[in-house]
This record gives sequence, C-alpha cells and structure tokens, in this order.
Amino acid sequence: MVLGRISDAIALGSIFPDMIINKQVSHAAAHSMGGKLLRAFKGNAQWVDFARGVVTHGISPPGLDYFGDEKYPGCQRGYCFEKGRSLVKQTIEACNIPPEMGWWKAHNIIEMGIELRIGACGTYGQILRRAFNNKQLINQLTHLLADLTGNKAGFLQSRIASFPDYIEVFRATAPSLANKFRIQMFARHRININTGKVARLIELAAEKVEDDLAEMFDLATRHVLQELRHTEPSTVRHAGGTLRTPAPGAAGETAE
Repeated sequence: MVLGRISDAIALGSIFPDMIINKQVSHAAAHSMGGKLLRAFKGNAQWVDFARGVVTHGISPPGLDYFGDEKYPGCQRGYCFEKGRSLVKQTIEACNIPPEMGWWKAHNIIEMGIELRIGACGTYGQILRRAFNNKQLINQLTHLLADLTGNKAGFLQSRIASFPDYIEVFRATAPSLANKFRIQMFARHRININTGKVARLIELAAEKVEDDLAEMFDLATRHVLQELRHTEPSTVRHAGGTLRTPAPGAAGETAE
C-alpha cells in the first residue's frame, strides 16, 4: 500500500522490529530505528527498501504499530488495544494469564484477527517464505546491521532463521495462528494456553475489526507516506487504492 511493490528486502524490513527485540534492544528501541536506517543506507536502493519496511512497522516515526499499539484518534491507546477491551476477560481465561496481562494479550488476539483477514487478501505467507529463504540477502544484511544495532551478525542471522517458528508463513487460519501464539507464550512466559479457546477468540477478533480495519490501514498509510516523502521525496510512490478486507476464508492465498 505504501510503496506499490514488494521485495525480499521490504518484506524482511517490515517484520525486523519484532525480530531484533532482545536483552540489548528494547521493544521501543527496535520500533524506533527506521529513520536511523534510512539515513545509514542512503544511496543503496536495496538497503533503503529494507529501511522503508522498518518504517512501515514502527512506532517512531509513526508506523503501523504506533497506530495499532500506542495511539489511535479518539482512543486511549492504539486501535488494537481499543478493539481488545471487550476480549480481556475471555483472553485471561483462554491464555491462563494473570489479570494484569489481560489487555496486552487481548490486543495480540486482535492483531491475529487482523492477520486472519490479511491472509485472506493475498499471498503474504509466500512473500515471507521467499524472503526468509534469501540467504544471500540475509547474510549481507546482518553484517551491515551488526554495527548499527550493536548485535553480532551471527546472532542476527540466528534470530532471523528462528523467527518463522513464531509467526505464520503459510496460509493463516485461526487454529494455525493460535498454535503459533502457543509457541510464543511458552517461549516468553512459560505459559500454556488453551489453543481451542484462543482460536475462537481470533475468529471473534476478525469480526470486530471488519467495519473499520481499512480505515485504520489508510490512516497509517498516509502517515508513513508523509514521513517517507519528507525523507526522500523523489523516490517514494504510492500505489493508491483502498485495502479490501474479506471475511476469513475468502479466496486469496493458495495453501501450499
């Protein structure tokens, strides 16, 4: 929606902020490095594409996670947190978590509901698999990023290689997303969730975003475009058009 095209570099950049979070790189820092990378990679089209992908995801400058997590017009927090309010009690029960984690994890349920809809729109899983299989690109990229992120190239390669274990890189279904969430929850918190209940919540979340998801994406797209055009006005082009968000299970990506 922002660049009007996709590439392996853009695809990896668009999920890199979540891959880089570790003891040395906080969530806030990982989601605020897009501008720094744009400046560092200026003049190299492929690496600038990677940086553009990072910007689309981040919090500072405002990208999708800013509007989904931090602040959305008329809401106390981001779009996904606001949509998750009504699911907090059910999320606490389904995920076997303490009440103080309820709103946080309910917003994750909303994110997976959105992913269920996006999975029905096109071939995002295939795009991610292709990017993760581009070993030459990943090897070059991680060596470039080592100095910029303060992490060794080998560590970054390991993080990227293991990340498909935690996200869906095939056709997203409610059960497949719930299973990936099960892996994440145990890895991060040593908590076992009820995947059946979580899958049903993901389906409910997809229904909750049906009416205004396109509006949220359009808002985020406009802001990301504004940021990129300010930084590099001669290179960014907008594909135009409006995001369509079909019901889960609608025709789209072919399962492989």
